[in-house]
Amino acid sequence: MTSSPWGGSDGDIGGGGGNLNAATDFIISTTHHIDGRPVQKYLGVVAGEVIVGANLFRDIFASIRDIVGGRAGSYEEVLGRAREDALTEMRQRAAQLGANAVIGVDLDYQAIGSKGSMLMVSATGTAVYA
Repeated sequence: MTSSPWGGSDGDIGGGGGNLNAATDFIISTTHHIDGRPVQKYLGVVAGEVIVGANLFRDIFASIRDIVGGRAGSYEEVLGRAREDALTEMRQRAAQLGANAVIGVDLDYQAIGSKGSMLMVSATGTAVYA
């Protein structure tokens, strides 16, 4: 299994299960609790934001793909990278507060800029020690 941005391995995404090592594992979950790990301390709201610009050539190829059908893989790559970067930034801010988990995580996506040429991805949640 590989490491994931939620802590643990891909098989433990958001689940809070498995063997946890406080030095290396950090749980990120959209739920408001972690099974078997009661919250001992709430440390506050944390956020991570990433803004990415759209590439002109990527826009052209995505437009063509929209006309003929199919998925816009280049956009999906950028979106995935931006999401992981926002989660990483949120996790780092939580760790600075002494947290070992972030619960109630919400991901938001928004097109910004005069022509929607940039995308903002934000991740927010509650930093906790569980």
